[in-house]
Amino acid sequence: MAQKPSIPKGTRDFGPSEMAVRNYIFNTVRGVFSRYGYAPIETPAMENLSTLLGKYGDEGDKLLFKILNSGYAFKDVDESDLAEERAAAASVKVCEKGLRYDLTVPFARYVVQHRSELTFPFKRYQIQPVWRADRPQKGRYREFYQCDVDVIGSKSMLNELELVQIVDEVFAQMGIRVVVKINNRKILSGLAEVTGQQDKLTDITVAIDKIDKIGLEAVKAELLEREVTHESISILEPVLTLSGTFAEKLQVMRGILASSQVGMKGLDEVEELFGLIAASDIATEVELDLSLARGLNYYTGAIFEVKALDFAIGSICGGGRYDDLTGIFGLADTSGVGISFGADRIYDVIVGLGLLPENASGSTEYLFVNMGGDIAYIMPAIKALRAAGHSCEIYPDNAKLRKQFEYADKKGIRYIVMAGEEEMTANELSVKDMVSGEQKKVRMEDIAK
Repeated sequence: MAQKPSIPKGTRDFGPSEMAVRNYIFNTVRGVFSRYGYAPIETPAMENLSTLLGKYGDEGDKLLFKILNSGYAFKDVDESDLAEERAAAASVKVCEKGLRYDLTVPFARYVVQHRSELTFPFKRYQIQPVWRADRPQKGRYREFYQCDVDVIGSKSMLNELELVQIVDEVFAQMGIRVVVKINNRKILSGLAEVTGQQDKLTDITVAIDKIDKIGLEAVKAELLEREVTHESISILEPVLTLSGTFAEKLQVMRGILASSQVGMKGLDEVEELFGLIAASDIATEVELDLSLARGLNYYTGAIFEVKALDFAIGSICGGGRYDDLTGIFGLADTSGVGISFGADRIYDVIVGLGLLPENASGSTEYLFVNMGGDIAYIMPAIKALRAAGHSCEIYPDNAKLRKQFEYADKKGIRYIVMAGEEEMTANELSVKDMVSGEQKKVRMEDIAK
């Protein structure tokens, strides 16, 4: 007996009903992105591994899916290369390409490669899948879509404001209540400086970025494992648990970071951003979260995370400012900022809360019953309905009415259209509403109305 086919763990199939939700998400974010002046681009699923490695930190590099070179990939590999301590170098020998980990690094590569063709500031959006060799679990997949929106070539804080406005508008349209959490990597750099652990900035950010997942005590334990001192942790702990209004948090942090120039710069930036948000009539809840770190190495300024308030899942949107990501590809001093909507997690929230609008279901609206001799008669009606923007189909076989009605019911088709001898003689059609049960006759020329 043949083995039942399956798909890799961490990936999913999406049937018609699931695709209706996904297309609703894509169409919503695409519409908002376009209204704010962002233009679409696409990049290849695979990039040169040299483009991807070293951009996400050690942990990110471990999650890259590498692609074996074509042909016999191991022809230039010695047995000594396969030793554990040389495995990373060996993998580069046999894998010159990898699946993209996110859309931001490929975007930076795109900007540098096509800079002579672009007008700066360059505003783009991108809706494509990414891949991570992560451990699959609820809300975490190995293949998932990101909906990215970025502007590069401007340091203005108005760009950060615009991203918050986009978040506000997208989730308001979807009916998802969210909170936008904001921090600044300069504040975290300042904390590392005042604790005397500037060389541990990456270790500190990687650890505290997990606080929502593993809790404060586990974060403290990980910081100790990363050789952050007890004294430094005692300074960090009250910051990570700091509560109060934005103004109260800001006042406390100005005292803690008074000796750090970079830290004070970060506080100035968040104060400017929150001032712009306050003046922009944004309905979404926005808060300063000093435990927010965003583990990616390329962030240098404002960082964002968005969480659903009514559904237990990780962040459904996140991003930040990167001052020199293009510098690694040869285009220095080109600052950018962007945010990414996690389509797969947003999908889970919409399904979990039952938020898909009825008109976004993607189901056929009208089913024309096949009664054998009526095909030529109903074709003009089908054409008229489609021309008017309605979706309709004709049952392909002259089957029993019960079978055709069951087909409509299973597919969620609202209206059934029939044309028997009586209707054809009167130049009419019978239309049955499958929800209300009401049935009425309609003149052929009026069907599209």
